[in-house]
Amino acid sequence: MCTPPLSFPRRAHLRTSAEYLLVFSEGQRLSGRFFRLHVRLPAGVLETKLGVAVSKRVDKSAVVRNRLRRQVKEAFRLHRAGLSAGDYVFVAKSEAAKAGKRELRDDLLAVIDRARTLKSMPATGTMPPCGAGTDQTPTDS
Repeated sequence: MCTPPLSFPRRAHLRTSAEYLLVFSEGQRLSGRFFRLHVRLPAGVLETKLGVAVSKRVDKSAVVRNRLRRQVKEAFRLHRAGLSAGDYVFVAKSEAAKAGKRELRDDLLAVIDRARTLKSMPATGTMPPCGAGTDQTPTDS
């Protein structure tokens, strides 16, 4: 069965704390008025994944925190197809709790638009790239 292009399947969510920590430690950071976006775009990744962090420091009310999460998920769902494959984590700032729906959406779209310009990072590892440090010319003996 084919999923519609605007779907937001479960596999598109960051779930474990290890996944979040990897994005926070290796990713690039973009800031908006109400949200901070951490983006990790490793080479070779085929899926675009989302994580959302809204702490109690933003607002004590779970209703407000869940409203912010829903806003982020909806904006991401609608614009996911235009983003590079990688991991995206939105962190809400305390100012977001008092913002209106339109202000939140505008800020999210501005941050997402800035994220479109990011380039994927080269794969890192312990092995040198193929052909590095070797002489490719044949030798006459």
